[in-house]
Amino acid sequence: MSSEFFSSLFSNAWSSVLMVLFFGGSIFVHELGHFLAARWRGVKVTRFSICFGQAIWSHVAKDGVEYRLGWIPLGGYVALPQLADMAAIEGGSEATEPLPPLSYTTKVIVFAAGAFFNVLFALVLATIVWFVGQPTISDVETTQVGVVQPTLTLPDGKTVPSPAIEAGVLPGDKVVSVDGTKVNDFDDIMTNIFLGHGRTEDGRRKCNLVIERSGKTLALTLYPRLVSDEKVRFVGIEPAQDLSVESVSAGDPAQRAGVRAGDRIVAIDGTPVYVRSTVSDRLAENPKRATEFTFLRDGKEIKIPILPRLTKDERTQKDVFRVGIRYNDPVVIIHPTPFAQISESAMGMFRSIDAILSPGSDIGLSKMSGPIGIAREFHRQAQLDFRRVLWFTILININLAIFNLLPIPVLDGGHILFATIGKIRGRALPVNLIAAAQSIFIVLILSMMLYVTVFGDLRRWASDSRAEAETTGAANDSGQIAPQPAKP
Repeated sequence: MSSEFFSSLFSNAWSSVLMVLFFGGSIFVHELGHFLAARWRGVKVTRFSICFGQAIWSHVAKDGVEYRLGWIPLGGYVALPQLADMAAIEGGSEATEPLPPLSYTTKVIVFAAGAFFNVLFALVLATIVWFVGQPTISDVETTQVGVVQPTLTLPDGKTVPSPAIEAGVLPGDKVVSVDGTKVNDFDDIMTNIFLGHGRTEDGRRKCNLVIERSGKTLALTLYPRLVSDEKVRFVGIEPAQDLSVESVSAGDPAQRAGVRAGDRIVAIDGTPVYVRSTVSDRLAENPKRATEFTFLRDGKEIKIPILPRLTKDERTQKDVFRVGIRYNDPVVIIHPTPFAQISESAMGMFRSIDAILSPGSDIGLSKMSGPIGIAREFHRQAQLDFRRVLWFTILININLAIFNLLPIPVLDGGHILFATIGKIRGRALPVNLIAAAQSIFIVLILSMMLYVTVFGDLRRWASDSRAEAETTGAANDSGQIAPQPAKP
């Protein structure tokens, strides 16, 4: 068998180990929070289970607690007969003797402890990421627009002018806010547009951008279009790229002209440029004359004319005109504070919930990810960098914490709601009422998970597989083996 096969096998196995360790660990930490809080408050515990359903493995300790691993990987639970009767869901857990009632404070502490431990776990991982750094692409660490697409292709194949071009957005504009929310990078911009739910009186999708241009602040109204198989909101803008020079090839035109490492391209023939493809396009348009590059060096602009040379692209084997500049590596390491990481994850979750509940948005359950989608994303992040796995685990834990505190029966927030209603009315809600509500909502939640898996995870998987096959075929036709750092 080929070395590529064993490399792929090891890579997939390593991704699986990381997924079990961090995703399974996130569930374990959540249930451990309930378990330790229950022990602290003197609550009887009959079972500690990771996953639902019948047991794959089970062990009863001397203290009478059954520790088990279930078949259905949709979470986990700690069986607490004094707090909630979840026998139908948890697999038959039941108390064998009458137990004293618990105080309202104890109920809230135990039910909220799972989410609290998820946040603590996320804080520990975020602190690690703060020290070791988080790999990201330099392109997204900007709010500057690099490309304004003239047209967009809709899912039905129709080509229309892009909302950005219609609104007058220009390359070089810096986006300050989207729909009143301040943005810190291009991910923020795209996410806020994607999750937006603005509508005009006649039902058109609407998005308000505040941009900075030449020192002036402008307010623009855009009308997003739905694009791709996912049918998500898009306005037709792409981020500016880092055009800093990492190195110049010995003997090539750029070196002979005096270009140095650290110089940054700001204009070609007097016209500002913001993406690398523009530089290559300009060289191809005027290959037989010297192109005037404007570089930023030590805070000052310098103009250097460079005559490109004809060379063969190592990937496509096609003749291209280049000057011998290699750009900085697009992968950069950032060190966001733990608070910034956690608050960003929390705000993203709140914005997603708001978008799902808003009748004006284009976000539905099919846009969400279930266990399969989460597993695929763990695998993807593991292929990129171990530190990306830490970042994704932080996101998962914050999402778990917020989701579990929603006031929905079966979830921790639902139990807190029942306890709060009982506290207000002076007596606990009828057991039959709570059991009925839990039964109804467990069916609804399982149905939602099935819908998300079939119409979300599996559909995206199939779509991604088709796109990957098409990309691989195109790459093979052109002789491209793997993407390489760009250089003009």
